[in-house]
Amino acid sequence: MRRLYVRNFSSPVTKIATLAGHRDAVYALTGGSDATIYSGSADGMVVGWDAADPARDGVLLARVQNSVYALRHLPALNLLVLGHNFQGIQAIDLAQRQLAHATALPPVAIFEMVVSESRQQLYVALGDGTLAVLGLPDFRLLKLLRLADKSLRTLALHEGRGELAVGSSDTLTRILDLDSLETKYTLGESTNSVFSVVYSPDGAQLFTAGRDAQIRTWDVAAGYRLATVVPAHMYTINHLAFSPDGRYVASCSLDKSIKLWDAATMTLLRVLDRTRSAGHGTSVNRLVWPGAENRLVSCSDDRSLAVWEVSGG
Repeated sequence: MRRLYVRNFSSPVTKIATLAGHRDAVYALTGGSDATIYSGSADGMVVGWDAADPARDGVLLARVQNSVYALRHLPALNLLVLGHNFQGIQAIDLAQRQLAHATALPPVAIFEMVVSESRQQLYVALGDGTLAVLGLPDFRLLKLLRLADKSLRTLALHEGRGELAVGSSDTLTRILDLDSLETKYTLGESTNSVFSVVYSPDGAQLFTAGRDAQIRTWDVAAGYRLATVVPAHMYTINHLAFSPDGRYVASCSLDKSIKLWDAATMTLLRVLDRTRSAGHGTSVNRLVWPGAENRLVSCSDDRSLAVWEVSGG
């Protein structure tokens, strides 16, 4: 393992707003156009927010029967897709604020969705270890592929290489060929469930994290060779997210903290928690960098979202 270094961040990270209104833990976040973000919660509510003007009230877009763990904005179609656990997926027309499409899937939890623009397909990670592939724009179910005996928890696309990274509760990360959906690589160094996988914006590295509280980086061009292992948090890492310019990667955890890292060196720049930054008081579940590179949004079991401003650096 690498030794963990912390350096002073030359410019501040400031919490500028708390977005409240959900009645239960907030699990899902996705970016929209510009600074718009969307959140989904265990209360079944899906809400739109403006991160550039956090004083504005959120807009209720949908209310469903079960927890919402997964959201994905499709800007080309102006749709918001939500994983309605145990009921499949639903696509909301954002202009009309009404249901546009619904597709039934196996009655299990939906943990993640990603879309391939080049192939016009939506990939859905299911709680029974199945990957669902849907065609766009009609959301036809094209394929159900059983990959694991445990939940598929996270997905990431590498459009340039035509690959899909799939992290699972069986400790494995599988790299699939998008055309054949065959497994090209299996990354088995994680010691527990993999909850987040993300490619660096330049596509050169894959970052993975999960229940073992470590962040691993993988050299994509070298056949996904393991490059670094960083003991990053005290407890489960729930999500990783890159800043749009690729300079920073943020991690959030069951340990109630957010950490901001230099993506090139994995040097820890800042810890955002309740004591030091008026952060969340319970598990931080997901992160998104909406629109402008200097805004980071987090969501938590404490029923709220926090908007952070990262000033230069």
